[in-house]
Amino acid sequence: MGLTEDYLKELQKRSGESKVYKKYQLVGLEIADFLKDRSHKSLYIKLAKENDPERLLGIAKEISRNGNIKNKGAYFMTVVKASGIRHKTSGKKSKTLGTRH
Repeated sequence: MGLTEDYLKELQKRSGESKVYKKYQLVGLEIADFLKDRSHKSLYIKLAKENDPERLLGIAKEISRNGNIKNKGAYFMTVVKASGIRHKTSGKKSKTLGTRH
């Protein structure tokens, strides 16, 4: 195997690894793992950045323990919305999760 092939394999390996620089990023990934919902990890990271990450993590842990919930990610968002946690949109305004404007 040549040097170029080794380098390309290393780049491919690195691309699959998470790069966490801030605590809220780690918390968002932990929430995604608890909920078995890695496809929405960016949403959980953003929620952890904008809100109390420990509170969100506690909600996710509690939901993960309940084996009767089929879609834990959707249930998590319902609980977050019901608890009044706010989600900032791309502008300066914030909105309550689940509402449409």
